Amino acid sequence: MKEILMIGIPAIIGLVIGALAGFFVRKKISEAKIGSAEDQAKKIVEEGEKTAETLKKEALIEAKEKILRDKAESEKEIKERRNEVTRLERRAVAREETLEKKIESYERKEETLNRKIKEQSELVEKTEQLRLEQAAKLEAVAGLSRDEAKAELVSLIETEAKHEAAMRIVEIESQLKEDADKKARSIISLAIQRCASEHVSEATVSVVALPNDDMKGRIIGREGRNIRTIETMTGVDLIIDDTPEAITVSCFDPVRREVARLALEKLISDGRIHPTRIEETVEKARREVDNVIKQSGERATFETGVHGLNPELVKLLGRLRYRTSYGQNVLDHSIEVAHIAGIIADEIGADSTLAKRAGLLHDIGKTKELSAFPLNDYTDEGQLLGHIYMGAQMIHDRVSQIPDFPEVLKNELIHCILAHHGELEYGSPKKPALVEAVALNLADNTDARMETITEIFAANKSKKEWLGYNKLFESNLRRTDEV
Repeated sequence: MKEILMIGIPAIIGLVIGALAGFFVRKKISEAKIGSAEDQAKKIVEEGEKTAETLKKEALIEAKEKILRDKAESEKEIKERRNEVTRLERRAVAREETLEKKIESYERKEETLNRKIKEQSELVEKTEQLRLEQAAKLEAVAGLSRDEAKAELVSLIETEAKHEAAMRIVEIESQLKEDADKKARSIISLAIQRCASEHVSEATVSVVALPNDDMKGRIIGREGRNIRTIETMTGVDLIIDDTPEAITVSCFDPVRREVARLALEKLISDGRIHPTRIEETVEKARREVDNVIKQSGERATFETGVHGLNPELVKLLGRLRYRTSYGQNVLDHSIEVAHIAGIIADEIGADSTLAKRAGLLHDIGKTKELSAFPLNDYTDEGQLLGHIYMGAQMIHDRVSQIPDFPEVLKNELIHCILAHHGELEYGSPKKPALVEAVALNLADNTDARMETITEIFAANKSKKEWLGYNKLFESNLRRTDEV
């Protein structure tokens, strides 16, 4: 046991000494490493401080440069503003000088005017005094009192005026008869010509210009959603083909076509094309067109002097602004026919008010020939009955709503509309039986034919030879002079 203890104790002591030695060695090594790390850290800190100092200096330099640039720009702007203020001050001074000169001129003119007024007043007073003196002398010489002389003078002037007026009336009547004969011959020559059967030649398409062909893709939209929205909202057909920088809007109803055209132009101008924006734009365009229709109807009644029409009829008249027949705007045609019919009625001593009213309303039935939204076609009623019968029916229905409206006047107005084509073969269910109906028929033919021949000549401005056979006139036409 002792031996074991003698051997173990030294071993233990050796282990302890070895452990202590290892501990101190590791400590020494660790202190050395720590010292090295501290040196490195100091170097890093010193380098960071140097870098920060450099960056600080660079930042200060850059800030100073920016301050200098901003200062220069500010000084430049201030200089420009000062120059502008100086220029404005000069203009103000010049205007002030001009105003002062004008004021001085006006003051001089006012003084001159006041002086002239004063002189005129004095002259009037002197004239009145002289007149009284002359009147007194005349009374003394003539042996008549003032009232007696005045009565005699008035009688003499009245007699001379009557004579001159009678002569003037004879002259006017002679001239009017001559002019009336010329007009009558012209109107009759047009009326006796055979009129072609009615055929409405209307434009059913409108073309919208595009800034470029890329806009076609935007109008179509992703998977066609934009074009479907436009067509659904307006009831038109959009034709996008190879035509460069253009889209065709197709629809029988010209009002819907106009709404679509206006909406497309707004969308193209705005640049924002998506379903929500399309709905807003179409609604806005529809309100604008409705306002134009109302104003157009009111303008027609004002120009023709036809008052007291049913508001619905006024709006329907406005819709004729967007209809054409023989290439002529139907509303303009109705206004012209009203004027011409009224003149003819006046010339022959007929009821010009009835003639004008019938002239303005004679094509009102054309507003019911087209199908309502969303259909895009002519109505069965329009195809089967025609605008003459439908127009007469519309007038009958609305006049019947007016209390105590004269039955005779209602029938006369409806008859004029039924007979405005003049002949059964031209679509009229009745031939004219009233003078006013004859006047309307003559006015309708006159305006339509004159518009047609004007368009023919306008389309052949450069031609002096014969223009070829025309179906409406059933004759070869030729220009005789500049029209």
